[in-house]
Amino acid sequence: MSRFLVERDDETRVRLSEGMELTKGQSVLAVLGLAVLFAVPDITRLTSLSFQAVHRGILFGLAAVGLNLLLRHTELVSFGHAAFFGVGAYGAAVLASHFDVSSGLLLLFGGVLASTVTAVLIGYFVAGYLDIYFALLTLAFNQVLYAFVLQSGYFNYSDGLSVRPDGLNPPTLFGLQWSSAGYDLILYYFTVVVLVVSLLAMWKLVNSPFGRALDAIGQDRTRARFVGIPVEKYVWIAFAISGVYGGLAGGLFALLQLHVSPDPTLYAFVSGEILFMAILGGFGTLVGPVVGGVVLVYLLIQAPFYVEYYNALTGLVLIAVVLFLPEGILGSIPKIGTGLARRRRDPGLLREDLTTLGSSLRRGANRAVTTVRIIVFGVN
Repeated sequence: MSRFLVERDDETRVRLSEGMELTKGQSVLAVLGLAVLFAVPDITRLTSLSFQAVHRGILFGLAAVGLNLLLRHTELVSFGHAAFFGVGAYGAAVLASHFDVSSGLLLLFGGVLASTVTAVLIGYFVAGYLDIYFALLTLAFNQVLYAFVLQSGYFNYSDGLSVRPDGLNPPTLFGLQWSSAGYDLILYYFTVVVLVVSLLAMWKLVNSPFGRALDAIGQDRTRARFVGIPVEKYVWIAFAISGVYGGLAGGLFALLQLHVSPDPTLYAFVSGEILFMAILGGFGTLVGPVVGGVVLVYLLIQAPFYVEYYNALTGLVLIAVVLFLPEGILGSIPKIGTGLARRRRDPGLLREDLTTLGSSLRRGANRAVTTVRIIVFGVN
């Protein structure tokens, strides 16, 4: 047996590193996903898909991966993760606008450093809270940062800051000044590399003793304390790590957009969108938030060209996901695959599905009629 292949549970697995193993099916999906990611520039060139929208979706998806560390493992819902995305973006923009830093990697490092410090500070204050109090506190800190940037001349108020160190050209990447098309392409491939490394790091983290401790905290904080887990300290660390992912995504966003302003980066609705991405893609999976990010950003950018009431579209998509795909797009694929396989073996199940669907629709219609009757006549 090769060092890259191991036998476990009567199955041959591909070993990427110690403790990091993939089944054959997972290996095929991983290779397919990587191939699609690297082929995106060619795919968008040959089709009507927007390259810019896919790139932005991956960046917001990366921020959602960070948020998912809290959501999935500690069961804490943050309404303020745009704070770290925005601080990461503004960290890069401030270095470019006020200090003429021209290296893209240094700008990204500055953004990540700023968001990490911010996450550590905010995490210190919120780590001891639960449920709605935790959610509201994160939202409050997000709003404070948004209002501060919006009212500050240093950040150029609502007009924001340019990420062009000389006022004309984009930052250099790997020591070179690229043309506009070359810059976009190199930055995209760099984003893909950062995404893959970030996903592998998150995978190692959640499968480590620290990740298991976060799972225990999410299931029952009191019991976690009884077994000796320092709950607040671990939540604080997880919050800071989550902020690093947000800052990384925000810094790359600044390099992509070459201009940073408060509304697309720090506004509270952006926090809601990042949370929605994790749920839409499947917060029970590692890659689901990235899929959710690409899908939602694409909807938000492209829907106005096709649908008049595009603002309602995201709401309708969320309703559909909650009702029909409660485990998200990626999280529901195994269940859908199993269901389809069962129906191929037993076509009679399709009749049961139609009967169940008809019963559900009748119950829904009856509830709607009852509600209208109560509203109009005051009685059932």
